Amino acid sequence: MLQALSIRDVVLIDALDIEADSGLSALTGETGAGKSILLDALGLALGARGDSTLVRKGANQASVTAAFTLKPKHPVFKILDEQGISHDNDGAIILRRVLGVDGRSKAFINDQMAGVNLLRQVGELLVDIHGQFETHGLMDPKTHRGTLDDYAGADTNAVHSAWSEMQRVTSERDDLLARLAEAKRDQEYWQAACDDLTALDPKEGEEESLHAHRTMLAAREQVASAFGEANDILEGENGAIPQLNRAWKVLDRVAVKAGENLTPAIEALDRAASDMRSALDILAGWFDKDSGPDTLEEVDDRLHALRAAARKHQCRVDDLPRMLADISERLSAIRGNDGRIAELDRAVKVARAAYESAAKKLSDTRHKAASSLDKKVMAELPPLKLDKARFETQVKDLPEEQWGPNGLDAVQFVVATNPGAAPGPIDKIASGGELSRFMLAIKVVLAATSPVPVLVFDEVDAGIGGATADAVGERLARLADSGRQVLVVTHSPQVAARAGNHWIVSKAANDGTTRTTLLRLRDQKHRTEEIARMISGAKITPEALAAAGKLLQQAS
Repeated sequence: MLQALSIRDVVLIDALDIEADSGLSALTGETGAGKSILLDALGLALGARGDSTLVRKGANQASVTAAFTLKPKHPVFKILDEQGISHDNDGAIILRRVLGVDGRSKAFINDQMAGVNLLRQVGELLVDIHGQFETHGLMDPKTHRGTLDDYAGADTNAVHSAWSEMQRVTSERDDLLARLAEAKRDQEYWQAACDDLTALDPKEGEEESLHAHRTMLAAREQVASAFGEANDILEGENGAIPQLNRAWKVLDRVAVKAGENLTPAIEALDRAASDMRSALDILAGWFDKDSGPDTLEEVDDRLHALRAAARKHQCRVDDLPRMLADISERLSAIRGNDGRIAELDRAVKVARAAYESAAKKLSDTRHKAASSLDKKVMAELPPLKLDKARFETQVKDLPEEQWGPNGLDAVQFVVATNPGAAPGPIDKIASGGELSRFMLAIKVVLAATSPVPVLVFDEVDAGIGGATADAVGERLARLADSGRQVLVVTHSPQVAARAGNHWIVSKAANDGTTRTTLLRLRDQKHRTEEIARMISGAKITPEALAAAGKLLQQAS
């Protein structure tokens, strides 16, 4: 409920602090006293559009703060959590709006900066203000489907989940089809690229290897000459190895006679000859390992081919093997995705069937709830002097392209005010006074299911009196008894008498400045006098006092 409302420098209000009470509260007063200013101020705190004309003359800014206490599981807290707005566990929430003379405004929720759109989203879940010219709430057909679902107690989660799953698998299938179609358009290109790279047969690290081989080829002649010279030195007729062999033979012939003394020398000569032969094998191996192209021209041609392929595919030469693997995989995907597409087609059919099943169950629930809602609203109309009117909840099938997470139906509340007339949108068919009473009847029926704790009615009794006004007051009291906090701006004594809390709005001039003030009538005497004034006008007669007392007695 609304706990308190603090208003500063809004039009004719310089400073006003209101401590609100539960139940039904009535605001009365002379026409032009400023009752609408109070509603404009409350609207500012709830995110309504504001302009600089609302700032009191001479002030730099206007501000309005509205404090609420809500049940812990109220849906507004989920919104705050999603937006990162902190809140206490006691259910308290404070909305504040500051409006400057330049027309710029700032919004705060629990003293944390918030956008005006978020403030409005939160405000719509806290307070429903209905006047003759309101266009939001039940006046907006976009809210009718959700309102009917709330009334029906419908569990829409199954439809939401089924829709999300259907969208997911459909999107996956469509994305795969799109990729496949694109791949098939380019299949000829990719096949040619695969054939070219396969023929080229690039190897990882080949560029570096070719550079090394090119260096070797450039030095090959010089290395061959050195190898020949080294070979002559070691293995020539007078080379080191033949000389070592001769020395070894000379010593070996006398080795037996010399005993073991020559053995180390003979073994050393043997090792030296073996090491020299190993050196020659290593030198020869340098040429044996030369398995690449035989000429510099062949090396350069290979490097040119590799680099041309790398430029074509916009990658490094070392990335060509990976590129070949990617292209081969792409071609395999083109040839092998038929099974995956068939699998996704089956998943889409299953998901669609699940969605349609859940959505049709929801549609059945809506149709049944619509019939119940219509009967209950129609029962409320005769006492409100709308006995010739008809209320109807239309639940119509949507074309398939308009299906969505909310199901297969379009829902709209329509009315007809005259017998035989075709029903139409409430705000287009009903007059101002009729519109207010229609809204009252609907909200009385919906009171048990609406999450909005505060209802405000402005001039709901316009153009009526007597028994009809009393019926309006009785329904407002019923709304309050259902757990709602109800605030009504009224000129009807029958309505005011039903209120548990009564405030009088007045306007007075002082020191050349006009101000709007608000006074709470706390005792029976002052309430009787105010209701008597509403009956007879400025001059309160004994008859008016008696009538006022009777109204209060009947309402108690």
